[in-house]
Amino acid sequence: MFSNFDFQVVIDALPYLFLQGMVFTLKLTILAAIFGTLFGTVLALMRLSGVWPLPQIAGAYVNFVRSLPLLLVIFWFFFLVPFIAQKIVGSPRPIPIDPFLTALITFSLFEAVFFSEIMRAGIQSLPKGQVAAGYALGLTYSQVMRRIVLPQAFRNMLPVLLTQTIVLFQDTSLVYVLSLNDFLGIAGKIGQRDGRLTEMYIFAALVYFLISFAASQAVRRLQAHTAIIR
Repeated sequence: MFSNFDFQVVIDALPYLFLQGMVFTLKLTILAAIFGTLFGTVLALMRLSGVWPLPQIAGAYVNFVRSLPLLLVIFWFFFLVPFIAQKIVGSPRPIPIDPFLTALITFSLFEAVFFSEIMRAGIQSLPKGQVAAGYALGLTYSQVMRRIVLPQAFRNMLPVLLTQTIVLFQDTSLVYVLSLNDFLGIAGKIGQRDGRLTEMYIFAALVYFLISFAASQAVRRLQAHTAIIR
């Protein structure tokens, strides 16, 4: 079955695949996870706030974004961001935006929806008595959140947040529609150039599987460790 395959093309492409493609993929994953977690935490606090209309605004954003396909959101931002930049600077024509920046904005805003739901569950899992104790000590709402609630919620939800980051790592392969040189994009371009798409996609699938599986096992061990601590 594999007699007609030529995996030498994979070996020759390894430096380009990992030093550029995988570095790009990991960079986008890490940055989008950081910004997504920060914005997601803000969304979670808004949804739990008693100040009208913050819960309504955050809820509408979450329900709207998670109802859309990620690929559609990528296209939407790719064509929309240049017009937003045009309005901001008053340019007579749309301003081209770096595709990497477009991808980072898209993934950060999209993944924030899922990170916010995770953080909201973490906050709601804490005993209400801890919040009351913080107020009894004279702390403000902001101090209670920063010093008591969010650190515990983040620690409790860390395994779930990391699991969502693994999903994000896999989703970044969709940036091929922007012709970016991520790991899968480079594999596809080399495969098309050399007429060895099958070999390149088999190798790409193997690499994604190994990284995701190893990361999942690490998250599982972390989850068991944090469960013992609690």
